[in-house]
Amino acid sequence: MIVNKSALDGVFFNLKTTFNRALKASEPEWQKIAMKVTSTSSENRYKWMERFPAMRKWAGEKVVKQLKGQGYTIINDDFEATIEVDRNDIEDDTLGIYGPEAEMAGYSSAHLPDELVFDLVNAGFTELSYDGQPFFDTDHPVGKKDGTTVSVSNKGTSALSHATLAAAQASFGAGRTALRKMKDDEERPLNINPSVLLVPPALEDTARALMTVDRLEDGKPNPYKGAAEVVVSSRLTSDTAWFLLDTTKPVKPFIYQERKAPVFVSQTNMDSDSVFLQKKYRYGAEARGAAGFSFWQMAYGSTGQG
Repeated sequence: MIVNKSALDGVFFNLKTTFNRALKASEPEWQKIAMKVTSTSSENRYKWMERFPAMRKWAGEKVVKQLKGQGYTIINDDFEATIEVDRNDIEDDTLGIYGPEAEMAGYSSAHLPDELVFDLVNAGFTELSYDGQPFFDTDHPVGKKDGTTVSVSNKGTSALSHATLAAAQASFGAGRTALRKMKDDEERPLNINPSVLLVPPALEDTARALMTVDRLEDGKPNPYKGAAEVVVSSRLTSDTAWFLLDTTKPVKPFIYQERKAPVFVSQTNMDSDSVFLQKKYRYGAEARGAAGFSFWQMAYGSTGQG
């Protein structure tokens, strides 16, 4: 093949098509537990997490809730995947070797939000949420109507179990109860609906049994049958930790913040230094974004090591 602008345009059009096809065909997991927030700058500040207004009886003047001066900020990062194409491969019509690479670049781009969101879940016992406490913690400060503050927990240590009724109650049952008891700073129920049981592959059998069997291993009726959808992710790094989440509302427990969706980029200038000095053209993907925590009241995490 004679290498000229027309030939290069054709080569990289085909690679872009392969990239986009893989990007669209992939089925990421993050939508099951996180919400997408569009970003238009280098960072997003989530002041609304400090005090989220709820409907109340309107008697007299409206009560205006003031947002706190400091908000929870998520800063966008840059991501890329770059591949070199040797000019000799274009001249020799041996470009088939780059098709799988373009396809994998598209696949990887589609799953970037998965990496960011599930890395956040894995770090939830140590990374701080908007209230300055770890996202999964035993000591979240929550105000009361009388001006005092109480500590609220969304963290456990019990291993997920369907062995006995007592073990199931101490694990899944305790998590569900903790979430359902969540209240706002006016002491009104938040109506949390635990809908997703998120587990690593090591706990898949236990989770599915707990959500499907009529009777537990001790022979007693299973009160948790059908209580939540089981979501299994190989991106969870702990074999013992499990998570219970409310994903039924417009706001979800985790945020995928998208500044720039993954796009195919290429460097095909025949006069570029990389071509002149190394006979290399380049293509790949670029994206900008980040992940962050939403309301800790919508999630319960257990280390499973109690």
